[in-house]
Amino acid sequence: MTDDTPSLSSMMEKEREQRSTEANVAPLQLGKRVREIRLANNLTLEEASRRTGLARSTLSKIENEQISPTFQAVQKLAGGLNIDIPQLFVNPSDARTSGRRDITRAGEGRPHPTPTYEHEILANQLTNKKMMPYKSTVRARDFAQYSGWVRHAGEEFLLILKGEVRFFTEFYEPVDLAAGDSTYYDGTMGHALISISPEDAEVLWITSN
Repeated sequence: MTDDTPSLSSMMEKEREQRSTEANVAPLQLGKRVREIRLANNLTLEEASRRTGLARSTLSKIENEQISPTFQAVQKLAGGLNIDIPQLFVNPSDARTSGRRDITRAGEGRPHPTPTYEHEILANQLTNKKMMPYKSTVRARDFAQYSGWVRHAGEEFLLILKGEVRFFTEFYEPVDLAAGDSTYYDGTMGHALISISPEDAEVLWITSN
């Protein structure tokens, strides 16, 4: 969720634009794609060679972009790696088997304060994320602290980590949520969140990009 917040919304929009731009301009690296799929399946070159029927040296040259595989070799690669041929021609930035990982230690997320929230943006090292995770301390105590409904593209998951909140949505009655409660909703629907416990509540949000 974002706090009326052009800054967090613009961050999501920037990621969408970057992903779109890279998809349009990034050259296809078939060798890199083959290597990604092989490693995602925990296969050595020797094991992949046995599965595909291609010589180990041939596979190595393909992965290192030293040769372009023939259509027959592409068929063998797809069959041996147990994938459909089109999966070989997806840019690595769009591939699901990219093996990416990002660890954010406690308290090491990127701070993003607003008048009603203290956001901590998580997984900062990764670009082109399909979702944006962030923890927030909910400072707002009254719906009147918002200038209007919060809205943004995508769907959103909210988990209460500490304290209690009142969750306002455009088409439903307000609902009170305590630690351990969660909700999943459409981000384009107006929504807002306030703390109703003595201490400021802490929540985890995951927003689709």
